Amino acid sequence: MSGDELRAAMRRFPAGIAVATTTVERRRFGITVGSLVSLSLEPPLVGIAIGRDTQAHELFRDAGGFAISVLAGDQAAIAQHFARSVPPIAQWEGIAARDGARGPLLDDALAWIECALADEHASGDHTFFVARVERIELGRSGDGLVYREGSYHPA
Repeated sequence: MSGDELRAAMRRFPAGIAVATTTVERRRFGITVGSLVSLSLEPPLVGIAIGRDTQAHELFRDAGGFAISVLAGDQAAIAQHFARSVPPIAQWEGIAARDGARGPLLDDALAWIECALADEHASGDHTFFVARVERIELGRSGDGLVYREGSYHPA
């Protein structure tokens, strides 16, 4: 079994898409994630996985927390934008967001979740970050965005 085989199988399983953001030394950073999971209601915990070879990995670790913008079905361009490896400063050109306590909150999302880093676990070539939910805000209603078969779809 290879990583390519696992990737091919998992592409058939729709994954909800969000953008995780943080601010370090007044600079904004963001990355598209398909790994957001609710882990516990009491205490409220969520988790995300970030590849250890990505620029964002150490930034999210050092920040001590992050914000999640749960993307709507019509926000595929935003997901694609934050999935690219671009310089962090250029990453925010043309992106509408407001400041949150743990990172920027992208405009027009379905929900925003602000979290404090609680734990981390090395998981193969990723780190799984567990975070305590500090604040939730619901956004507009509508379809969510999922990733399946190599592209984004409203669902």
